[in-house]
Amino acid sequence: MNFLLRKLWFVIFSLLIFSMESEWCNGEETGDEEAIMEKTEKEALYNAIQGFVGNSWNGSDLYPDPCGWTPIQGVSCDLINEFWYVTDLSIGPLHDNSLTCTKNPEFRPQIFELKYLKSLSFYNCFISPQNLITLPTNNWEKLATRLETLEFRSNPSLIGSLPTVFSDLQQLQSLVLIENGITGTLPTDIGNLVHLKRLVLSGNNFTGRIPETIGSLKELLILDMSRNSLSGYLPTSIGYLNSLLKLDLSNNLLMGDIPSNIGNMKNLTLLDLRGNNITGGLTKSVEELESLQELVLSDNPIGGEISKIDWQKLQNLMILDLSNLGLSGEFPKSMIKLKKLRYVGLGNNHLTGYLPSEIANMSGVSAVYVNGNNLTGELKFSEVFYQRLGRRFGAWNNPSLCYTSGLMSTRHSPIGVKPCKSEDIFVNTTMKYELSSENGNVLRQHAAWIPSTTASNSLNPDIISSLGLSSCKIEGFWWSFLVESLMIVTLLNYFL
Repeated sequence: MNFLLRKLWFVIFSLLIFSMESEWCNGEETGDEEAIMEKTEKEALYNAIQGFVGNSWNGSDLYPDPCGWTPIQGVSCDLINEFWYVTDLSIGPLHDNSLTCTKNPEFRPQIFELKYLKSLSFYNCFISPQNLITLPTNNWEKLATRLETLEFRSNPSLIGSLPTVFSDLQQLQSLVLIENGITGTLPTDIGNLVHLKRLVLSGNNFTGRIPETIGSLKELLILDMSRNSLSGYLPTSIGYLNSLLKLDLSNNLLMGDIPSNIGNMKNLTLLDLRGNNITGGLTKSVEELESLQELVLSDNPIGGEISKIDWQKLQNLMILDLSNLGLSGEFPKSMIKLKKLRYVGLGNNHLTGYLPSEIANMSGVSAVYVNGNNLTGELKFSEVFYQRLGRRFGAWNNPSLCYTSGLMSTRHSPIGVKPCKSEDIFVNTTMKYELSSENGNVLRQHAAWIPSTTASNSLNPDIISSLGLSSCKIEGFWWSFLVESLMIVTLLNYFL
């Protein structure tokens, strides 16, 4: 009976496979095989691509169609109403078989006929200094209902200002313009892009102020306007971006105080304001950035006390760069309680006092720079600490700072820091004897310990004279002879 059942299942399974193979052979597996690209869509795509890669391109790379079995990198489609439509177009050498631009690329109006386009990006396409090109200022409204991502990366020959019509792209979630030649001011209408989650405008030539309307982008997660020539004060509206994760405004010409409401950005993990003209001291609200992992404020004339911030509140902090800010005060011991801290940059400030030896207990720290300050005293770190950090421990240009050499190898000594010299040499100079009424002749020794601050280990001349000796320097054999003689005299007086 079991044998018959197994045989029956085998027959049924074979018939099922045969039926499926018949459907595949007749092209009836799915509707995708039968789907084609609408003629107007295909013509618009081919014409737009030819504008960037040259008229010699005939579309053979997209055979049998742009969304068939042999698509090239950079063209993606979706099936809409039984037709293929382009949803993603990327131009530039991102991949081995990507569409590479000609020396004289151009924007053709047909690109705006791709009505279902969601993502449009150009990488290293406009690079010829003999063929400068500006961003189109018309027809962007045709893409307004669907375009979510617009990117231009590494296009030095792409010049001109940011078109105000970009503000009509109401569905835009990512606007990325990195290392292009774009100039001019930021349009105030940029605040209309309320669905933006990423706004990256770094490495261009933008000038003027950051508009206050930037505070309207409440869904923004990443804001990067670094490496431009933006000036003026930091807009207080930045404090309204409560969803922001990363804020990078470094290497501009920004001035004034850090806004006090910056502490409202509880989700912020990166704050980078280095290389500006920011003043007014460290704002207390920085310590409210409980999610902060990287704080980089270097190369600003901020000034003020470093201890103004209760650093131990920033328990997620991993990177701290406060170098060249004109900060004063001592190394904050509250920093030592930051268990996740890996990098400490406090170089080129006006810090004073000692460097706490507890820094060595911060097991996660791999770099500490306190060079160019007014630190004093003795570095009391072990050779293991210097060996672990190596050249990543910087304490040079602190004239009154030294390290304990001991048996330490010079190979692991801190760079640019001198070894400490002995400051207290104690010499037993006089002996006084007193009679004890209870114990008879008992020696009570009173030593006059005289510190010597001279560079060499020489005795104090006044003490030498009191011993009836010349005030010349005593070294070598005579030093040993003198010490041994004093010890013999002491012992004889004690036992006789």
